[in-house]
Amino acid sequence: MKKKDDLKLQVSEAILACQDKQADHVTVLELEKDSGAFTDYFVMCSGSNSRQIQAIADAVDERLEALGMRVTHAEGYKQAEWVLLDYVDFVVHVFSEKARQFYDLERLWKSAKRLEPAELMAKPKPRRAVTAKSGPARAATAKAVPRTPKLARKKKA
Repeated sequence: MKKKDDLKLQVSEAILACQDKQADHVTVLELEKDSGAFTDYFVMCSGSNSRQIQAIADAVDERLEALGMRVTHAEGYKQAEWVLLDYVDFVVHVFSEKARQFYDLERLWKSAKRLEPAELMAKPKPRRAVTAKSGPARAATAKAVPRTPKLARKKKA
């Protein structure tokens, strides 16, 4: 069951990255195993212009890379009409409004279960009392992961 929990955490991190960049209409589709789907989830959102679309894609890439995940395939970054980020178990689609209406993936995958982003968001862990072992000194030793936009350098098309 741990793999499923990890996957939900990864998808929720992608959702948070989209929301951090003010993405519109964030939608999650859970694809059925017997539908011939090549992945478990689609995370879809829209941006209002090409810079925002690229910023959303960069934010998703950076946030998931901080978790140790690398995008296995990316398309459309330069054109910024429909950016696809494939993480094998889930795919992130960042559309312009026009492209989203034209391709209408929600209609094409209408058999998929539509989820609200909040349904996948990680539930907060119950807080424990602060002890000598788990107190502030331990939290202070955690290292911050630097964020550098790498998606722009990786993409040629």
